[in-house]
Amino acid sequence: MTRIALIHALTHSIDPINQAFARDWPEAVRMNLLDDSLSADLARSGGELDSAMHERFAHLGQYAVDTGVQGILFTCSAFGPCIERVARTHFAIPVLKPNESMIEEAVQGQGRLGLIATFGPTLQSMPPEFPESVELELALVEGAMDALNAGNTERHDALIAAKAKALADRGCTRLALAQFSMARARAACEQASGLQVMTTVDSAVRGLRHKLNAG
Repeated sequence: MTRIALIHALTHSIDPINQAFARDWPEAVRMNLLDDSLSADLARSGGELDSAMHERFAHLGQYAVDTGVQGILFTCSAFGPCIERVARTHFAIPVLKPNESMIEEAVQGQGRLGLIATFGPTLQSMPPEFPESVELELALVEGAMDALNAGNTERHDALIAAKAKALADRGCTRLALAQFSMARARAACEQASGLQVMTTVDSAVRGLRHKLNAG
C-alpha cells in the first residue's frame, strides 16, 4: 500500500489535493501535515527563504520520512528552493514541489502561458522553474486570497476568472493556476477565457503516481 505525505503551508490547499487523490488515486494512503504559519512568516519576511525557513522544511521532510512514506508532495508553490533541498536529502523517494508536474506538462504545450497566482511570493519563486522555451505572462489576483480567507469562495473564483479572461484578451493561449488553493476556480476560468486551464493539483497527482509506478 502506497503512503503519501502531503505537506501544507495553507489550510486552503488541503481539500483540493485530497479531493484530487480521492478521485484519481483513491488507493493511496494520505497523511496531511499542516504548518499554516509558513506562508504568513514568508509574507512578513518579504518572500525571503532564509536559513531558518530551510531548517523548518528539513524538519517537516524528516518527520514525513520517519512515518514510512513512499513519497512526499508539498502543496505550497512559494517555497521551491526549500523543497528542492528536502528532495536532495531524501533522494531515495519522490519529493515533489507542487508545481513541477504541471511545469513538465506545460512544456509540451504551445503558445504563451498565463500564470495566475493569488499569493505574491509564488510569482517570485515559481517562474524561474520554467524552462526558457515556455513564454510566461504573470498575473497576481489582488483580493482573491482575502476573499478565500473570509469564506467568500464565489468572489475568490470570480476574481480569478476575470484575470483569466484578461490574459486571454492579451493573447495568452493557455492558462495555469499556480496554487492548490486556486484549483476550485478552474471551471470558472475556462468558461470566462475559453482557454485550457491547467491546475497544479491535477498535475501533481498524475506526476507523483507516475514517478512511483515507474520506480
